Amino acid sequence: MKTFFDTMAAALARLQQPRVLVIGDLILDEHIEGDVERISREAPVPIVEERLRHLTPGGAANTIYNLAKLGAQTTAMGVTGRDSAGSDLVQLLQQAGVETSGVLAVGEVPTTTKTRISAQSRQSVMQQVLRLDRLPRGPLNPETLATLNAAIEAQVALADVVIVSDYGQGVVVPELIETVRAAVKSHDKIWIVDSQEDLRLFHGASLLTPNKPEAENNLGYRIHDEATLARAGETLLAETGAEALLITRGDEGMSLFQIQGPNASVPALNRAAVFDVTGAGDTVVATLALAAGSGCDWIEAMQLANLAASIVIRRYGCSTTTPAEMQETLQQMQRKEAPHAE
Repeated sequence: MKTFFDTMAAALARLQQPRVLVIGDLILDEHIEGDVERISREAPVPIVEERLRHLTPGGAANTIYNLAKLGAQTTAMGVTGRDSAGSDLVQLLQQAGVETSGVLAVGEVPTTTKTRISAQSRQSVMQQVLRLDRLPRGPLNPETLATLNAAIEAQVALADVVIVSDYGQGVVVPELIETVRAAVKSHDKIWIVDSQEDLRLFHGASLLTPNKPEAENNLGYRIHDEATLARAGETLLAETGAEALLITRGDEGMSLFQIQGPNASVPALNRAAVFDVTGAGDTVVATLALAAGSGCDWIEAMQLANLAASIVIRRYGCSTTTPAEMQETLQQMQRKEAPHAE
């Protein structure tokens, strides 16, 4: 009889390098770390002396970055501003091997940027003291949206899997969603939706991936036990017309609901070592796409995504993993389990 480890190892062995197109809100995460030695004379605020500054992809760009690290042939589609943040973000993606010809630099919006300032004193640990957001304040120009829509069908035709990554920053608007829906239907492609907005906008998606709070916001009630979880899955599938729905539930694991095929849940792995869940959802979506594009079913894809998430939550901030690291982690888990099986 196959064990959990046998099944996971077989799924890992099937992973290939599918072509994945990601359409969505590209965000640059800026991290500033420093020391606090004194309080300002101008106001009762700490003075942070900067020691370190680094940039990482965020939002849809973090999903893209995760895909590249997982080995997928990844194409990005979205917008940045005509600013240094946009140039920095595109460069980060290109360095990871991402195709960025579908990223438009436009004048009507800035590059969405989230700056996190963390500090420590002699008697304290490093912690975030402030976050500065630079966000678009208006819609994309019709010309920009038309350019994106015109490129979508050509790019969808080349992809094995399409991801729509919606962080509510103005790219994933109804007109673009309709273009994606028509293109994936025309070319019979898998499309995965990761959205913080109304899931009903993405009617007919192959897979929706809300976390528990996002699912609750769409439903209007709390998921607090197995009965409300089952009701949530049934309701969201019916209202969105999606083929499958994956609700990520933090330390409670993940639950998959399908129109055709069995429902399934997995417990969270590595619960005792949880450090930071920032960006873990992007890792989950990227792994789901990699697995689906490699021929795995949604249950196998969920199991692999659960494994990948258990790795990145051990690290501070948005992080990535690789199939090799997933294989090593699985082997470590198996060795720990072996004494109990004797």
